[in-house]
Amino acid sequence: MHVEHPCTHCYTADTDFCSTAKMLRHLRFLQPCRHGTWHPFTRRFSDLIKVLPEVSKALANGEPVVALESTVITHGMPYPHNIRTAQRVVQIVREHRATPATIAVINGKLRIGLTEDELEWLAKAEDPILKTSRRDLSMVITKGWSGGTTVAATMIAAYKAGIPVFVTGGIGGVHRGGHSTLDVSADLTELGRTPIAVVSAGVKSILDISRTLEYLETQGVSVMTYGNTTDFPAFFTQKSGFHSPYNITTPEEAAEVIDNHFSLGLDSGLLIAVPIPEQHAAQKVEDAIQRAVQQASEEGVRGDKVTPYILGKVDELTQGKSLVANIALMENNAAVGSQLAWALSHRRRKHYHNLPTSNLQAKSPLTDVVIKSNKPVVVGASVVDFVAKTKDPEVKLGGMTNPGTLTQSFGGVGRNIADCMSRLGAMPLLVSAVGNDPHAASFYIYSAHMDVSGVSQLEDQRTATYCAVLNGEGEVVLGVGDMDINDQISANLVSKFASAIELAPFVCVDGNIPEETVRYILKLCHYLQVPAWYEPTCVLKSSKPFQSDAWKNITYLSPNLTELRAIYCMVTGHEEPLVPEEDPTLSQRLQEAVFLVRPLLEYLHCVVVTLSRDGVLVCRNTEQQSSFPVGKGNNTVKKTMLTAVHYPVFPKTEQQVINVSGAGDCLSAGMMHGMLQGLPPDICIKQGLLAAYNSTQTHSAVPSNIDCTDFSEENIKKLHWPTYTIPI
Repeated sequence: MHVEHPCTHCYTADTDFCSTAKMLRHLRFLQPCRHGTWHPFTRRFSDLIKVLPEVSKALANGEPVVALESTVITHGMPYPHNIRTAQRVVQIVREHRATPATIAVINGKLRIGLTEDELEWLAKAEDPILKTSRRDLSMVITKGWSGGTTVAATMIAAYKAGIPVFVTGGIGGVHRGGHSTLDVSADLTELGRTPIAVVSAGVKSILDISRTLEYLETQGVSVMTYGNTTDFPAFFTQKSGFHSPYNITTPEEAAEVIDNHFSLGLDSGLLIAVPIPEQHAAQKVEDAIQRAVQQASEEGVRGDKVTPYILGKVDELTQGKSLVANIALMENNAAVGSQLAWALSHRRRKHYHNLPTSNLQAKSPLTDVVIKSNKPVVVGASVVDFVAKTKDPEVKLGGMTNPGTLTQSFGGVGRNIADCMSRLGAMPLLVSAVGNDPHAASFYIYSAHMDVSGVSQLEDQRTATYCAVLNGEGEVVLGVGDMDINDQISANLVSKFASAIELAPFVCVDGNIPEETVRYILKLCHYLQVPAWYEPTCVLKSSKPFQSDAWKNITYLSPNLTELRAIYCMVTGHEEPLVPEEDPTLSQRLQEAVFLVRPLLEYLHCVVVTLSRDGVLVCRNTEQQSSFPVGKGNNTVKKTMLTAVHYPVFPKTEQQVINVSGAGDCLSAGMMHGMLQGLPPDICIKQGLLAAYNSTQTHSAVPSNIDCTDFSEENIKKLHWPTYTIPI
């Protein structure tokens, strides 16, 4: 799982991908260059699909979604029975509090969820609609064709979209005589390699059920009957004469089995066989099947034409009774599958949001990858920045043109921290979200040196963008931001990385994400005994953890003085912020900060108060030289004594400040880098201040030319850098 020789030919930045490289290959984020290194795709998997907005929203919120195939519409039933059945199945899914996601290929685009008009078009399309399985997907998409997805193709699409439950009528299997013809459905091999729960009425009774069950066992597929029996159903009938290895009796039991199956990281699917309701069973269909199979053989019907031919012939021979049974079992499967999806969603919400755990290992390549390593986790915003800086110290407003420069860079507090840590060699996992737009493509290319496997690309969302106006001294005067996508960084999205969080030495949380998500992460960290660092980002967002007792689970807090005043008021109940004297001295600001920090240190281990040009004040509830706690079990506050130490800015101050927008983020990243190395607190803090200084010397929030050797303990010790202890 390690790339031995990172490519230095294509990128100037060091690209030590280690285990991330293989993870990202599955996401189609990377492609091999001629030097043998994996680099970002310019065209990603999500460029080939379109997710219906209601499906995307439901997935982001952790709500139940049920995948539905489309060959039943395009090849399984005649019009108008096909569209009526499709509409009824969709309605049933909605009635059971789940979101339907019918899957098909339309004009070369893999669609996850269809509108009413698209369902109607598929049902009565005059142009050829191809029956599309795994082998056909790439060609159908390349040619811009349309296709009804089989069980196999629908499983692939559902898995990649993060939908765990798929409802169909019946799966394919080993055809009668398949032991000599080798006519075996791709549905079976797909069940052996794609972790999806498939709800069906068993396998189609036109198949060799005995050999199909044997083949499923060989593929490692867990087969179970839904109900109080282990009788394996035969599509049109409740009993096939064969048995499932197991049975499940309730949606809750099924949800637990599905959840445990996925949590174990098994790469095979589950087949949940639901017997057709007795009143709809077509008991006398076997004779018709035998005659249909014989006629298919006599007429030379082969390949993917066999199943629709036989089903049509059986319907003809049974005078429509088999079609009625087919529709009934589809509707019944939809009801059962929706109940399972709802129970699974409810279980995950309850189990992972209220009782956090590390066992969630969902592996949808569109949303997440389970990272089994002890790397830090950073959760926060990823932003494409546009920085306008005037030449003059004062910005002229009122519609006037200010001479200056306009540059594009990349920001977002969470992304900045992960970026800086990566350049220093820490390689944290960034959990964030971007849209499906050109800004996202540039984000992935720029972030080649980072582990962005936790960044979800959301359909029908815009990547966050921010335009900052700086005066000639590099200070932000005005900002305009399009940050709506940050609201999609939900607790459910983050919960998919619970296993990574459990193994992390610490977790950093950016205040740009929703308040509910902040609370969830802090609760999860407390439960898993992982230290949590909260970055307030601004006065308005600084209060998010402090609206409840969630703040007591914070280990590290890094506000500026203005944010600290607001936090103090939230904690103590003061209605108005403390108003300092006009133009206070440094000594007065330090004393005020010490006063404001006191109630926080009852629960927090460390508060790093940033003071702009005056450096930082580091307040802790332990001795000055005690190590910063990192790793599992080190988030508990051990009250010994309160200390406060003032660190001035990096002493090399002769160069002009170009940009301060990323200084605070680099300060935190530099400190975290030292903490991961187990360095003394004094060295960690000075590493942070050095990183902040480097940030002020470039137009980017995070300098791309950070020299890691400058941050060594030996080099830091050589600097003349006085510190001052403040009475507390």
